[in-house]
Amino acid sequence: MSDESYGDQPPIIKVLLVDDHSLTRLGLKAAFKRTSDISVIGEAVNGEEGVGKAQSLSPDVILMDVGMPVMDGIQAARLIISKNLSAKIIMLTQNDNEEDIMSSLAAGASGYCLKDVEPDRLYTAVRAVHRGDIWLDSAIAGRVLKLYSAAPPGGQSSKKMTDWESQPDYRSPRTSKEAASKQASIGPLSDRELEVLKLIVEGLPNQQIADKLMISLTTVKTHVRNVLNKLSVDDRTQAAVQAMRRGLV
Repeated sequence: MSDESYGDQPPIIKVLLVDDHSLTRLGLKAAFKRTSDISVIGEAVNGEEGVGKAQSLSPDVILMDVGMPVMDGIQAARLIISKNLSAKIIMLTQNDNEEDIMSSLAAGASGYCLKDVEPDRLYTAVRAVHRGDIWLDSAIAGRVLKLYSAAPPGGQSSKKMTDWESQPDYRSPRTSKEAASKQASIGPLSDRELEVLKLIVEGLPNQQIADKLMISLTTVKTHVRNVLNKLSVDDRTQAAVQAMRRGLV
């Protein structure tokens, strides 16, 4: 194969599987063999082993189960992020309870995906977080926004939310060099942009934001575009998650 033809090939995304169920790992390996750009380079059977493999293998993306022996996936994710490793983490689990979702995001995970996901959606998730995006199942994203929209101004709506915000990493973005570079390259949000962001988190569409703030729809669209640019995200759901992870709302 010539250098030119090799350059036309998509980069291989190196994936580490961390799950205590051998059948799950076997199924994931079989699924990824159908792709030309995703390769499983290693496996681990618990969070502690996953942290070690993340250091020795340098994967691009880690698919991490939540509930595992020795060390659970949330603890492992927090350790991996704290070590400044470049791997992006997707929590791949059967659990869809709010506590696990929020704790995973607070720990620094870039995605949360249920194990009954269709293969094509899983491929999309891996490629998205590898690009630096945040990826959530649509149902999960809806629950995240619903949970935060239930919070009263200046307060929290439930103990679970307080527990999430008490996580040590809650008010910090990813600690990787890539995230630090992104944060340094954007300007701070203005007071009005923060107001718009809060309403995005509450799930309000542009017209309702315009009505609530008594500004034009065009102005709202401009503020939303500026918020997305400053947070380095592509859509409103990602903006809401980044806002919560950075403690902006």
